Amino acid sequence: MLLRENGLAILKINKKKFVYLISPNKISNKFYQNLDKVLQSGKVSFFQIRLKKYSFKKKIIIGKKIKQICKKNKVKLLVNDDPILTKKLKADGCHLGQKDTDIIKARKILGNKIIGITCHNSIKLAKIAIKNKANYLAFGAFYLTKTKKVKHKANIKILNAVKKLSKTPIVAIGGINSTNYKNLLLNNANFLAISGYIWNNKKYKPFEAIKRLK
Repeated sequence: MLLRENGLAILKINKKKFVYLISPNKISNKFYQNLDKVLQSGKVSFFQIRLKKYSFKKKIIIGKKIKQICKKNKVKLLVNDDPILTKKLKADGCHLGQKDTDIIKARKILGNKIIGITCHNSIKLAKIAIKNKANYLAFGAFYLTKTKKVKHKANIKILNAVKKLSKTPIVAIGGINSTNYKNLLLNNANFLAISGYIWNNKKYKPFEAIKRLK
């Protein structure tokens, strides 16, 4: 659910919908059907389009299909790295890494849409993001992951420290699966960013994998 305060989006936390789902790197023909099934689980608050190897034009085509599925299942659609694509798709918001567009510039493009910021394992980066009115703060990687190269490792202490600084929602990311996710939820993570566990799980199909996150 999305509320407004002074014109900016305020994320309302739903403990049952704690999954922040990120797209696989490659979109297969079966992906859209699998995505619909996964979102029907009722556990996903956000879906992020993260497609590094596709052209802008192809991202729009894929994004429009994903947007319909997200809308049907009442899931907020976010775009990784790209405020222009976010605006083009009329998505709900954008996620920015430290090397992406500056949040102030992104805010001028997106207005009061959701903007989340990667803070790695840094209280300093979190404070800057809070000052710039980020809608959520993302920390990680908490565990080993094959989805992307891990340059920064985070731990539970930073979640507890940031929660004392601000009420801004916290997203934990990096190698999260059915055996380690509960510890993050018990230590002030509001949402868990998950990709590989759902899309590249060798043991379970996507819908079966998300059902194991109780």
